[in-house]
Amino acid sequence: MVDLLARGFHLRSRDYWRRALATLATHPTPAGLPKYGYLLENAGNPVGVILLIFSSIPADGAATIRCNISSWYVDQAFRGHAALLISHAMKHKNVTYVNISPAMHTRPIIEAQGFSPYSKGQFVTLPALAPVTQNEFAVITGDREPAAHFEPTERDLLRIHRAYGCMSLWCATKERAYPFVFMPRIVKGAIPCAQLIYCRSLDDFVRCARPIGRYLAARGRPLVIVDSDGPIPGLLGKYFAGKAPKYFKGLARPSFGDLAYTEAVMFGL
Repeated sequence: MVDLLARGFHLRSRDYWRRALATLATHPTPAGLPKYGYLLENAGNPVGVILLIFSSIPADGAATIRCNISSWYVDQAFRGHAALLISHAMKHKNVTYVNISPAMHTRPIIEAQGFSPYSKGQFVTLPALAPVTQNEFAVITGDREPAAHFEPTERDLLRIHRAYGCMSLWCATKERAYPFVFMPRIVKGAIPCAQLIYCRSLDDFVRCARPIGRYLAARGRPLVIVDSDGPIPGLLGKYFAGKAPKYFKGLARPSFGDLAYTEAVMFGL
C-alpha cells in the first residue's frame, strides 16, 4: 500500500504514507464503515487505492457521519476502473462526503460526480482586533474541563486533535464553554498563523474572536485562516477568493471552520 501511494503521489514520502496509515489505524471510525478505504487489486497486487476517513462529527441533537475522500490513485494500466473505485467508495447511505483538497484538474470530475463547493475561498483575519463584547470569556486549553456546561463529544474531539498537534481551546462564559481547534501553519515559508479547524458555528468564533485572538497572538499566531465565501462580518481581515475551495456531497452541508477529522490535521497537508 505504501509503495502504491508513493508511486501515485510523488511529492509525498514513504514515511508520510506510513504515518498516514498508522493514524487511520487508531482513528475512531464509526462501526460498520471501512477503516482505511478501498483497494483495487490485480492478480494479488495493489493497483488502485482510495483512502477514506469516516468520522462522527458532533452536531446539535445528533452526530453526523462524514467521510473525507483522500488520496485517490489508480495505476495507468487500470485507469478504466477508477470510476468503479470511487463509486464503490461513495455507496454508503446517510454519509456526507467531503473533498477538501481537490487538484485544479480534478474539480470538473468531482462536480460531475455530484459534489458542490461549500467554501469558495479563505478569509485571513487578525482576531485580536475584533470589537470588544459585553460577555466575559475565559480561554483555557482543551485538555482541561471547564466549569461551565460543555458537550462530552466535543471534549473528546478537542483532546484527539490536541494529540494531532493542533491547538485545542475552550472559550467559556459562566454558562457555557465553546470548543475551538486551530492548526498551526507557516504561510509563504515565513508567516506564522493558525487555521480554524473546528468550532460549533462561525458565529461562535466571531463572538469569541477577541479573547481567542489575544491568546493565539501571545503564542506567536496573530493571524487566523478561516474557510468562507467572502469577508466575515465582525472580523478585520482580507478575503482571498478561489483559495483552497472545498466540496461536499450529501445532506449535511459542512459549516465554515469545520475541518475536524480530515486529512489536513490527520495526515498533515
